[in-house]
Amino acid sequence: MKNIRIEEKRRKWRARRSRSHKALERATRPRLVIYRSAKHIYAQLTDSESGLTLGSVSTRQKSLNLEGATGNVDAAKKVGVALAQLAKEKNIEEVVMNRNGFLYHGRVKALAEAAREAGLRF
Repeated sequence: MKNIRIEEKRRKWRARRSRSHKALERATRPRLVIYRSAKHIYAQLTDSESGLTLGSVSTRQKSLNLEGATGNVDAAKKVGVALAQLAKEKNIEEVVMNRNGFLYHGRVKALAEAAREAGLRF
């Protein structure tokens, strides 16, 4: 229990540090915000200037047709592809990624690479 609290504090510290990064502060492009839990992965597009959510995709949505586990790399890839399609519908081609303090490997990396392959640039 104690180790979980320490890891969560570290993640929140990394998230605060990455949010205050100059590239994110100056960006006028929409943000791709990623959140990863033990069972699911969530991604949303937010407007940098107004803070409004433009759209979101997660493994909890029935439309992704995920069978079996939702907390794996394959599910993250499907979320990345669905997010890129959502961005195309909203006429968004380029975003700034905010990984929310999560390390860039595993499911976060799979989501980002799948979104890039589907046509989203960041």
